[in-house]
Amino acid sequence: MLYRSTRGVSPSVALSEAIRAGAAPDGGLYLPETVPETGQFQAEPDLPAFAAAFLAPFFAGDRLAGELATLCREAFDFPVPLVTPDPMRPGLRALELFHGPTGAFKDFGARFLMGCFDRIGDPHDPLTVLVATSGDTGGAVGCAAEGRGALRAIILYPAGRVSAFQERQLTCWGDPVRALEVDGDFDACQGLVKAAFADAELARTFNLTSANSINIGRLLPQMAYIAHAATRLFAETGVAPGFIIPTGNLGHGFAAVYARAMGAPIGPIVLATNANRPLSRWKAEGIYRPAASVATLANAMDVGAPSNFERLDHLPVEMRDVEVERVEDDAIRARIRADYEASRYVWCPHSATAAEAYARLDPRRRAERPWIVAATASPFKFAGIVESAIGHAVEPPAALSAIAGRTTRSRRISADLAGLCTELCEEKLATSTV
Repeated sequence: MLYRSTRGVSPSVALSEAIRAGAAPDGGLYLPETVPETGQFQAEPDLPAFAAAFLAPFFAGDRLAGELATLCREAFDFPVPLVTPDPMRPGLRALELFHGPTGAFKDFGARFLMGCFDRIGDPHDPLTVLVATSGDTGGAVGCAAEGRGALRAIILYPAGRVSAFQERQLTCWGDPVRALEVDGDFDACQGLVKAAFADAELARTFNLTSANSINIGRLLPQMAYIAHAATRLFAETGVAPGFIIPTGNLGHGFAAVYARAMGAPIGPIVLATNANRPLSRWKAEGIYRPAASVATLANAMDVGAPSNFERLDHLPVEMRDVEVERVEDDAIRARIRADYEASRYVWCPHSATAAEAYARLDPRRRAERPWIVAATASPFKFAGIVESAIGHAVEPPAALSAIAGRTTRSRRISADLAGLCTELCEEKLATSTV
């Protein structure tokens, strides 16, 4: 299996090279030359085994193929329950993706990708993993990268645009992880990553790669657990479930679209966004226009220029059929409160956008099939927002409680390439003298 750029200029490459590069030299994003075919749509209860079989076509002929089963065991080593949050609404299921070490769905992609990097990289010339984060990605990457020898991870996060707990989770990891607080929003952080990759000499000097969802290695495990949940529920009900995905940079949503294109039993896909409008405007008007990001309660989705739109737009029209539902802050608060009062189930603000999108579906559509809402983060990570909505404290899971005792460290930089270059030089010098 070879991978080509969405822009069609760079030559096709093997999967391990696509993962190692992050983005293509022409600035595009990698996709398989053809949509892989897989026969793995049996209701296999073991997620790692399902994922290894489902992802095997992506790894065909690649040097990582022999590592795939181990990579899946490492990445999918915590529960992924598919629950009924409200007994009065049996057609609604929540796919709880927040039981990993950092309490968010990003744990899957980060652990899988760092495992790939650790096998691709060289301890004597480590990869430099750049990651821009609006909240959860950086914490997951930091956790997954800590203690690895063939890479170093640089986390860029927007000053004043993440919660207090998120900032602690971004800055508490030991070597080889560094956190940089950027004077700007998430799009400024993402712009720095893109600018670094666009500078060929810089990328070569520092052996750059990316852990954002521009990297195909982040998306593969997401496709696997979405297909797994769909297959389980299809086996139970005989009807392909709809999916509602909280959406910011569009990696998670694209993973659902691609899993469906591969033949997974997935019905309609609804992308639930916050107040940021590019995707809802595109769906309503047929024109995609990036915009400055808007700060919302669902801050990990505060993205005005979703990178993975380029992948979605590259697919044939018949494959990329999605719906978009935009959910404002007032509706997020109201949904958290209403569902807690109805069933005592607690959503994080991001998951609440999807729960609200479900509530807005026509009742006839809700009745014709089961629907899976992606519950993307632990409510505790957004305790201030959630507690004000439900009126009492949210208890932390054990993994997140442990973070409170860790030492934090970060440095602040301006939102320009010169500031990032200075940090990269200092980090390379420090690691080369260890």
